[in-house]
Amino acid sequence: EVQLQASGGGLVQAGGSLRLSCAISGFAFDDYTIGWFRQAPGKEREGISCISGSDGRTNYADFVKDRFTGSSDRAKNTRYLQMNSLKPEDTAVYYCAARRGRYLTLTPAFYTYWGQGTQVTVSS
Repeated sequence: EVQLQASGGGLVQAGGSLRLSCAISGFAFDDYTIGWFRQAPGKEREGISCISGSDGRTNYADFVKDRFTGSSDRAKNTRYLQMNSLKPEDTAVYYCAARRGRYLTLTPAFYTYWGQGTQVTVSS
């Protein structure tokens, strides 16, 4: 059974940092691309970044480039999203998701499996 468990959210002041974790089980590390998404109240879910399991290629949305960085720990089967220089507009529920294959996309509809989400709140 494929499972993703996102954690690491919380309350942080503007300019602060958080590191989100996505613990993954039920599929081979190399076979899936993992994406990070967020959804703020009243807004559509949007893609933040994605990382290919097979070769580590990444893609980022323009609004998080130079602030957010994705990484992986193969031994722990966990993906991370390091978020720096957080802004109040980054406040949202953050999700990790998985899709089979190497194709990098930030479109939520292309992802098959989803974690439960973790709340990130950035105060001004």
